[in-house]
Amino acid sequence: MHQRMYQEYERICAARQIKGSVLEVGAIPNEGSLLCMKSLAGATEKIGIDYFGPFEFRDFKIVPGNANAMDCFPDDRFDVVLCNATLEHDKYFWKTVSEIKRVTKPGGFIVIGVPGYTRVKGGLPKWLLAHTPIVNRLKFHQYLNVLFTGTVTFQIHNHPGDYYRFSPQAMKEVILEGLNEIDVRTVMLPPRVIGTAVKPASGK
Repeated sequence: MHQRMYQEYERICAARQIKGSVLEVGAIPNEGSLLCMKSLAGATEKIGIDYFGPFEFRDFKIVPGNANAMDCFPDDRFDVVLCNATLEHDKYFWKTVSEIKRVTKPGGFIVIGVPGYTRVKGGLPKWLLAHTPIVNRLKFHQYLNVLFTGTVTFQIHNHPGDYYRFSPQAMKEVILEGLNEIDVRTVMLPPRVIGTAVKPASGK
């Protein structure tokens, strides 16, 4: 995980003053795990789940399992669920998203990070395209068309498989659908999209 992303997760979790039980989906047994964050020092329990477990590292365990069906955890199990750089590798990411929501307690906090895409500022000025016919014709070139219609996104990285990139809109309206207090931010370039939300209280 890039240091900038780790810092953003630290900032988000520090602001919430995390207590209780914490789950990381797609956890790894090294210092790059989100479960190693200083902002989780007040957590009473830290658990990871990963397809290639089990592992033990520092003060947490990583249990083996497919995040599409986290049958090892009951409903409303965790106060906080974290996930980063995992959904793009998941063929059925919507199943994992559903499971994340299921195992989070009502009122619990969810943070999800994914590689994204977004509009890049500083593109060619419209007046240049309108007043320079030769530049305007480049839009129709089979390769140079990317200068006018393309966007920057993170490289393909098979760990295993690499299936998706997500827009900020997809984070808000698809991944975090049905949750409260949704906040979506884009950091770095190529962009990474981070969404935070709170699971609605029971009956609301």
